[in-house]
Amino acid sequence: MINTDDGVRKVINELKPIKDLDNKLILDACCGGKMFWYNKNNPLVLYVDNRYCEKGHNHYRKNHEVIPDEVMDFRKLDLPDNKFKMVVFDPPHFKSKTYTLNMAKLYGILNPETWKEDLQKGFSECMRVLEPKGFLVFKWNETSVKIKEIIELFPVEPLFGNKQGTKLNTHWIVFMKK
Repeated sequence: MINTDDGVRKVINELKPIKDLDNKLILDACCGGKMFWYNKNNPLVLYVDNRYCEKGHNHYRKNHEVIPDEVMDFRKLDLPDNKFKMVVFDPPHFKSKTYTLNMAKLYGILNPETWKEDLQKGFSECMRVLEPKGFLVFKWNETSVKIKEIIELFPVEPLFGNKQGTKLNTHWIVFMKK
């Protein structure tokens, strides 16, 4: 996964500390460009990502930006246990050793050697910060890895899900923390 340098992450987080964590009910653990959100600044959502990139900097789309509330890696969330009613987990879907693909620039990439462990750690962290009986909404595109292989990595059975379009191969799956 492409990570923001730790020094840059520290400076960004010091400039933009988490505001009103008590009022945040939803966590978007890999917000990216917040593309599926109707309100990209919803006050109930804490948007985190391991990247920070303003418009026009190293992106496929010149108007695309990644500006999370907090720069944080989904594999190690610096957040309290049992905090959120809902967690959205839309990790990168590409396994590539290069960061030259336009789509990889837009969405990030998985480390080809550690992607399974990274997704397992991310799922575990998302479940840790989710309150009991809370919901984890997981989004996956089968560009590099089939959804069946992904679901087998997680220790929790999905409640339900759907596949969006036959050509897009994007799946939305909902899990519940017991």
